Amino acid sequence: MSDESENDVTVRYWGSARSAAGLETERVAARTVAGVIDEIVRRRPRDRRFLDVIETCGVLVGEIPVGGREPSDVAVQAGDVVEFLPPFAGG
Repeated sequence: MSDESENDVTVRYWGSARSAAGLETERVAARTVAGVIDEIVRRRPRDRRFLDVIETCGVLVGEIPVGGREPSDVAVQAGDVVEFLPPFAGG
């Protein structure tokens, strides 16, 4: 029997989000982007730095940016990759 849920998605963190999360990827069971966010924050109940970083991140589901859409309206499916990309500056 597998520990994976039929609703598992992979969460991938980049840059300062990776540093704040303390890992590159993790799996969560969720059906929406809001569910993903709720679960990753629930796993770090006293980590204000993590929450601050996640709140500033752009979010992709696969290669599609969530943008200004309401996270509870953005569905995710088993096997999806949800990426958290903090803002960055380049030159």
